[in-house]
Amino acid sequence: MKVEQIYTGCIAHAAYYIENNGEAAIFDPLREVQPYIDRAKKDNAVIKYVFETHFHADFVSGHLDLKAKTGAEIVFGPTAKPNYEATVATDGQFFELGNYKIKVLHTPGHTMESTTYLLIDENGKEHGIISGDTLFIGDVGRPDLAQHVIADLTQDKLARYLFHSLREKIMPLSDDLIVYPNHGAGSACGKNMSKETTDTLGNQKRTNYALRPDMTEDEFVDELLTGLTTPPGYFPKNVIMNLMGYQSLDDVMKKARHPLTADQFEMIAEQTQALILDTRNVNEFAKAFIPNSINIGIDGSFASWVGEMVSDINQKILLVTDFGREEECMIRLSRVGYDGTIGYLEGGFDSWKNAGKQTDSFRRITGEQLEQILQTEDLLLFDVRKRSEFDSEHLIDSENIPLNQLLANITAFPKEKPFVVYCAGGYRSMIAASILKQNGFDNFVDVSGGFNEIAKTTQLPKTAYVCPSTLL
Repeated sequence: MKVEQIYTGCIAHAAYYIENNGEAAIFDPLREVQPYIDRAKKDNAVIKYVFETHFHADFVSGHLDLKAKTGAEIVFGPTAKPNYEATVATDGQFFELGNYKIKVLHTPGHTMESTTYLLIDENGKEHGIISGDTLFIGDVGRPDLAQHVIADLTQDKLARYLFHSLREKIMPLSDDLIVYPNHGAGSACGKNMSKETTDTLGNQKRTNYALRPDMTEDEFVDELLTGLTTPPGYFPKNVIMNLMGYQSLDDVMKKARHPLTADQFEMIAEQTQALILDTRNVNEFAKAFIPNSINIGIDGSFASWVGEMVSDINQKILLVTDFGREEECMIRLSRVGYDGTIGYLEGGFDSWKNAGKQTDSFRRITGEQLEQILQTEDLLLFDVRKRSEFDSEHLIDSENIPLNQLLANITAFPKEKPFVVYCAGGYRSMIAASILKQNGFDNFVDVSGGFNEIAKTTQLPKTAYVCPSTLL
């Protein structure tokens, strides 16, 4: 059976392209739809369907633009109530794609409309399941996202729906089926996803904690809900966009593709109170940057961190990028619903310097330099990694304020005492540093190589969090 996974690593997302006999279907497309259209053209195929496994929270789907550009029929599973023309399928309904068949399996739990699509080849053999966020490799979808959109749902209720969906719809299927999930490791839609992006259902039955056959419903709920972190703030906003509709990406890009001279850039920044978002490498940013800009590097989990750190999804944005990467940054912002880009600095940061505009800079130190400084100075240490990373190992006497909680805890950072910020490798600490600078903090440094470098190159004392129960 012809199934192609189209994986986008920066947001750990998998879309799927299926084609048979001149008809194609796209499952859970990203917002930039031209690559799917080009793929179908290569096969001389017509895109007949756009299947959605659920209303996504972590990205804005391309289903509406695909329908507008190709005439494809949008299909959701049972109980979905989109605010636009789409087919809401019934449980067990079949769709024909050439000589293939696609069967709808309603699998609520991650969300109420969550649906798994069973793929059946031209010989009538069941080939695999496109499982959306119902079943991942090594994990299942977190059940606490839809409750932020639908008031009478709780994560406990959704977890119990998911328990029954897995046991009544998924686990009875044949072990040789291939599981095609919507996400892999790095996605915030689960907590324990594998780096592998496909597997057999049989192997998942043997290895996935959530599919243990002897697990009771209460045990499942308890294990699934334990360890869930707060979902990113932009998730509910993406759900609403996918549910209600959104502006065409073509229109968003037309507004964003606006090259600005340094003078124009400066004037618009002052007049509109737009956020200056610098997407360059952290080391380049530290050397010199536009005052009050924040740094979220494009060569990292860019879109996810924008979603975490920029609370207003409608925020007007001015971009500073490496030359030639302007459009890439615009698209990656729009993937998570940030459609407010109103222009970019033409010629990159060099054009700002060449115009003689004011710049700021930021001091970074190595792990070895930190060790030397701490021999004579008493500095406060702030670790901006996730709590789980901090608990695993951290510098003694450091305080953990995860990056996504930095703004809520900004008063914990002193303005009268010098301090140090570090993360794992320097990417997140520079996001933190730029935001702290924007908020008036000047008396601190960050560690360029982060905790990884500190652990390798210094003898600074480290410790791990010890759960009190282990002391009994």
